[in-house]
Amino acid sequence: MMKMMLPTLLLIPSTLILKPKLLFPTMTGLTFLLALLSLTWMNQPTGLNLHSNMYTNIDQISTPLLVLSYWLLPMMILASQSSLMTEPAQRQRLFLLSLTTLHALTILTFTASSLTLMYIAFEATLIPTMVLITRWGHQAERLTAGSYFMIYTLLSSMPLLIAILYIDNTLIAPTLFFIPTQPTTLNWHPMALWMACMMAFLVKMPMYGFHLWLPKAHVEAPVAGSMVLAAILLKMGGYGMIRILQALPPEKTDFFTPLIVISLWGMIMTNATCLQQTDLKSLIAYSSIGHMGLVITALLIQTPWGLSGAMLLMIAHGFTSSLLFCLTNMSYERTNTRLLILTKGLFTSLPLMTSWWLLVSLMNIALPPTMNFTAEITIMSSTFNWSNPTIIHLGLGTLITAMYTLHMFSSTQFGKPSLHQNFYQPAHSREHLLASLHIIPLALISLKPELIM
Repeated sequence: MMKMMLPTLLLIPSTLILKPKLLFPTMTGLTFLLALLSLTWMNQPTGLNLHSNMYTNIDQISTPLLVLSYWLLPMMILASQSSLMTEPAQRQRLFLLSLTTLHALTILTFTASSLTLMYIAFEATLIPTMVLITRWGHQAERLTAGSYFMIYTLLSSMPLLIAILYIDNTLIAPTLFFIPTQPTTLNWHPMALWMACMMAFLVKMPMYGFHLWLPKAHVEAPVAGSMVLAAILLKMGGYGMIRILQALPPEKTDFFTPLIVISLWGMIMTNATCLQQTDLKSLIAYSSIGHMGLVITALLIQTPWGLSGAMLLMIAHGFTSSLLFCLTNMSYERTNTRLLILTKGLFTSLPLMTSWWLLVSLMNIALPPTMNFTAEITIMSSTFNWSNPTIIHLGLGTLITAMYTLHMFSSTQFGKPSLHQNFYQPAHSREHLLASLHIIPLALISLKPELIM
């Protein structure tokens, strides 16, 4: 583990000492090298502990999320290169410093051996994310979006901090890797303790009702901020839910039913909201909430199929949503707008880019044989086995997802182009490489999903 953690930490001083002309090429090359080295974690024998020490640990749950984080770091640098090349060297260094710091804290969150260390890293990700949103946001509302993000995160994590302090003072011995031990006395009600630990991760997912911070953060964030929010930071919520359900399994699961109902109903509501969105980034953000509602449902059902489907959908959604934000940014760099009504006719000017839009749209609606389809059909099977009437919610959610995805694709690619559009700048090889590095891993994992399951 330290063979990867140490080079990751060395990326932070590298952003400060490299020459300005070598900054982006060197950082891109180093992060690609780390991404390739992280693939060796996928070829590990099945077991509880793959690489463990006193502070960090890796198992079959954290490995896919770690590899996803390492793989998307060079993608974020590539996607931001065009907009940052015209800025001063100091701002470029600050941007890369925020990205690498956020990545290091993310890796620490996914590998922490104790709940206390995980909480520290989990909350520390708030600082570089706030810097990305407030410093490189495109509109004046970025300060409001940063405030929403900070308030929701801090308020929801306060019960988790209190619960962690209580657990550390109550347990007979400190726990490593969330292995539960018998407490001496329990002054809290078990369900209250479980809910205090779970609230921070439900808001991070986010669950419907606590989701208002996400569309604002996505709309105002730069492309790298949107990629890391949708592909990695949301997955921290799912990862935390898995760990809490392992460490503090509730004796009674009656309280799960209202949460599952809210998640299923929220999936339908957010998918329906996507039909009336006029901003591309806002539409993709609301679609992420709908997909995360499926993940919450699958995790709370607590079946092997539900856990497998949730892991598959988190990885598939990480690649899919990240590519959608990349394609949106490519369109924004040429049209200077994200409004659907003003981005018509991209097919006539950038026909090859339409192919990437088509592929990612088909993946978003979970068309077989993509990994999105494998994940959703696994979750639907486990949910239908839990309760037959849920097929109504799942079927309606799938139908609305197909409707807004096809609406997004047809609105952006076809029609008469607006007069203000400027497509004199063709699609670059960097942009095609960026799209390929999202699609190819997703297609390869679809051929062998047992790497994640």
